[in-house]
Amino acid sequence: MSFTISSLHSSPTAAAPEAGKPKDAADAARQFEALMIGEMLRSAREAETDDEKDSTGSTMLDMADQQFAKMLADRGGLGLANMIAKSLKAQSSSAKKP
Repeated sequence: MSFTISSLHSSPTAAAPEAGKPKDAADAARQFEALMIGEMLRSAREAETDDEKDSTGSTMLDMADQQFAKMLADRGGLGLANMIAKSLKAQSSSAKKP
C-alpha cells in the first residue's frame, strides 16, 4: 500500500512539494510524521488567527508550515517516524518467520 501526503488531505495546498510514493517503510513513516506535524502547525495557526481570514496569506503560511513540517520530520522530528518504522520492521520480520 502506498500513499502520498496529498492523498490524505483534501486541501490542494496540503500536498508537500516533494511528496511522492515512499521508497520504504522509513520513508512512509517520515511522510506520515510530516503530515502530522503540518496538521499540528495548521491547527495552532487557525486557533491563533481565527478572526482574520486572508486567503493569500493563509495559503502562503500553509505552504511554509508544510515545508517546515517536512524538514522537521526529515531531521528526526518528534520521533514518530522512527517508532513507526521500527514497529513496521518488527511486524514484517515476525510475519516472515515460519
